Amino acid sequence: MSPALIGLLLDALQETLFMVGISAVLASLAGVPLGIVLVVTGTGHILENKPINRILGAVVNATRSTPFIILLIAIIPLTRVIVGTSIGTAAATVPLTIAAAPFVARLAEASLREVDAGLIEAAVAMGASPWQIVAKVLLPEAWPGIVAGLTITVVSLIGYSAMAGAVGGGGLGDLGIRYGYQRFQPEVMAAVVVVLIVLVQAVQSVGDLIARKLNKKITRGAA
Repeated sequence: MSPALIGLLLDALQETLFMVGISAVLASLAGVPLGIVLVVTGTGHILENKPINRILGAVVNATRSTPFIILLIAIIPLTRVIVGTSIGTAAATVPLTIAAAPFVARLAEASLREVDAGLIEAAVAMGASPWQIVAKVLLPEAWPGIVAGLTITVVSLIGYSAMAGAVGGGGLGDLGIRYGYQRFQPEVMAAVVVVLIVLVQAVQSVGDLIARKLNKKITRGAA
C-alpha cells in the first residue's frame, strides 16, 4: 500500500477506537446498573418487584432482538437530536451504545446471579442494607464475570462499528467499503481485516488478563 493509504488506515483505526471506546464506556455505565436492577428485583431477591423486572426485561429483550443494521437506521432521528447529525463517528456512538447496553445488562445479570446465595443470606442476617449487599457482596464477587462480559461486548462493538461504516459511520468498515470494495483495492480490504483481527485479539487478551487477576484476588480473599 502507498503511504497515503497507510495514513488512511491509521485514521480509520483511530475513528474505530473512538467509536468503540466511547460506546463501551457509555454502555457499561448504563448496562451494569441495569443488570443489577434486573437481578435484585427478581423473584425472591432483596428488592423483589415483578412489574419493574418484567418491564425492564421486555425492553432489554426487544432491543437485543433488533438487528443492529435496522436499529442503526431506525434511530436516525434520535441520533440527530443527540449529536446533530446522523453521519460520522460521533453519530455512530449513539446506536452502538443503545445496541450494547442491553447486551451488557444481560451479561452482568448472568454474572450476578452466579453469586452464592449463602453470601447474600448471611449479609441480610447481619442487617446489611440492599445497597450494602450490592456494593459489598454482589459486585465484588461478580466482577470477574462482568469484566469477561464487557470484553465480549467490546469485541462485538468492533464488529458493529465496521457495520456502521457501511452507512457513513467512518472507521475501518467505511475504509474497507470505500477503497477495498468500491474502488477494487483488495489489499486495502485485506489490511482492514488484519487490523480488525489484531484489535480483537488485543482486546480479548487484555480482558482475559484482568478477569483472571480479579478472580485470583477474590480467591485469595476467600482463603
